Amino acid sequence: YALNTPEAPPLPTCSMKVIHVAPVPQRRGQLRSCMRISEVLRRKGSTVSTVAPQTTIGDLIEMLADQGIGSVVVSASGGDVAGIVIVRDVVRGLREQGGDLLAHSVESIMTTNVHTCTPNDDLETLALTMTEHRIRHLPVVVDGELRGIVSIGDIVKHRIDELQGERDQLVGYLQQ
Repeated sequence: YALNTPEAPPLPTCSMKVIHVAPVPQRRGQLRSCMRISEVLRRKGSTVSTVAPQTTIGDLIEMLADQGIGSVVVSASGGDVAGIVIVRDVVRGLREQGGDLLAHSVESIMTTNVHTCTPNDDLETLALTMTEHRIRHLPVVVDGELRGIVSIGDIVKHRIDELQGERDQLVGYLQQ
């Protein structure tokens, strides 16, 4: 998702745009991971913290701190994706508006061009996309309904676990 910048005013909620992350073409000879986002969600769970667009930024900050999270999906119904707010959006808003920002609604700082993924998307593809676009959190959406969220940290952890498993198998094989 593109972060709101000081040069650009926040987009109104009516211009919400969901952008699905497209697969990256495979290069000849490149190995592809068969792991899917569904596997990450199976291990970590599908709980997603959401807030209504009218929630105050003060309440949002309290929620972020209480839950120890860095992003929240903005959803009118709890199942749709109207936007996303990350800690950087709050910091940028505080720099621009000071303490007055705390009484404003989340929709005033949320990012509305939200990149999403599906449970069937490939981990390697998403890792590349998230790195290239500097995205840290991707809502997982199925048929327009929010089903989970993955972070770059979730993907890295899953890959490290996968590599550790491969290493353990090789060591076991060599010690036979």
